[in-house]
Amino acid sequence: MTAAILDGKAVAMQIRAEIAERVATFRQRTGVTPCLATILVGEDPASQVYVRNKGIACEKAGMIGLHVELPATTTQAELLAKIAELNADSTVHGILCQLPLPKGLDETAVLRAVRPSKDVDCFHPENVGLLVQNRPRFLPCTPAGVQQLLIREKIETRGQHVVVVGRSDIVGKPMAMMMMQKGDGADATVSVVHSRTRNLPEITRSADILIVAMGHAKFVTADMVRAGAVVIDVGINRVEPAPDAAPGTKVRLCGDVDFDVVKEIASAITPVPGGVGPLTIAMLLENTMRAAEAM
Repeated sequence: MTAAILDGKAVAMQIRAEIAERVATFRQRTGVTPCLATILVGEDPASQVYVRNKGIACEKAGMIGLHVELPATTTQAELLAKIAELNADSTVHGILCQLPLPKGLDETAVLRAVRPSKDVDCFHPENVGLLVQNRPRFLPCTPAGVQQLLIREKIETRGQHVVVVGRSDIVGKPMAMMMMQKGDGADATVSVVHSRTRNLPEITRSADILIVAMGHAKFVTADMVRAGAVVIDVGINRVEPAPDAAPGTKVRLCGDVDFDVVKEIASAITPVPGGVGPLTIAMLLENTMRAAEAM
């Protein structure tokens, strides 16, 4: 059995088309254009790519992508002052501070400084609390993308055993919380495993749906997956060429799942790239639209 490939890129394009229609209607009705402000501190190459892609996505959806670029020497006070300025700007509906920040900056304080009504990443404690109570203002972008993929691909989650591999604040924890809530793409029985879990393969093999966000290239191998399980790979890892590789060999991207072997066991699986990644940006646009509609 070879797994069906879950095309996150195609689903993301569908969602983005729907959002573009909402943006056009909203602009016509209110005269207001939804605006996402992204803050990039420093010159991290990966962060520059991510921010640029978000700006392009905004433009294609008919939104304004306001990019704020600050030098790596920016102080905590300067960064907080810029966030306060954006908080007070009524034309800005969503604020995203690209992580990671340069050393010396307090990420926790920065994320708390964003006004909850503009926190389209859903990192502010108030928004996390609302998520826990199942009355979210916004849904965290990557977990929301995974949930939309499951819903739109008609993968049953109700009563299923979902195992989330990883316990990060960005993916693992909110993903588990969302899957156990009542509603579409949820109502699951959820287990969370991580690097300190005993008998980890035994637990992952019990999953009907395995969601992997470990941050470790090819962490999940064939012996960790039950035949017929649905496997969602959230990881994106850069694999450098081997020292003896031919000149010009490029950096490869791979997920947290050993795709080539697991696809022969699973019933459905997401590729990397082209799986969950595009959905994250789509759900960021969704949150920005919701923020604009609520203002």
